[in-house]
Amino acid sequence: MHDSLFHLAIHVRDLDEARDFYGRRLGCAEGRSTDTWVDFDFFGHQLSLHLGKPFATTRTGHVGDHLVPMPHFGLALALPDWKALAERLEAAGTDFVLAPQVRFEGQPGEQWTMFFLDPSGNPIEVKGFRSLETVYQT
Repeated sequence: MHDSLFHLAIHVRDLDEARDFYGRRLGCAEGRSTDTWVDFDFFGHQLSLHLGKPFATTRTGHVGDHLVPMPHFGLALALPDWKALAERLEAAGTDFVLAPQVRFEGQPGEQWTMFFLDPSGNPIEVKGFRSLETVYQT
C-alpha cells in the first residue's frame, strides 16, 4: 500500500442532488465547496464534483455475462464495509446497473461487486474483498 490519496474530479448536473447522493446515501463527508463545485471524502479519497455535463458512457465493459458502463470509477472496500454499503444502498431503493453479487468465487481475485449510477449518470463500481491484500492477486 502507498501513503497517498487518489483524486478524481468529474461533472455533475446538480450540486444539491450530488450532496444528497454522496453525502446522505453513500455517507461521504463533505469538504470544501463553492457555487460551482463540492469536494467529498470518498472513502478516504478526494472526489471533486463540478457543475457541467457528465462524461458519456457506454455499456461495453464485460463483467461476467453483463455489460457495464465504461468508463466508470469506484473503490475497493474490505468485505464487511462493502456489505454494509450494499445493505444501505438496497434499503434506499438504489437502481443497480449490476446488483450486489460475488464474482470469481473460490478463485484468486474473489470479489464482491455492485454497479450503480449517481443522479447525474456517473457510473460507480464498488468492490469488496475478504482482504485488500488480494486485490491484485492473479
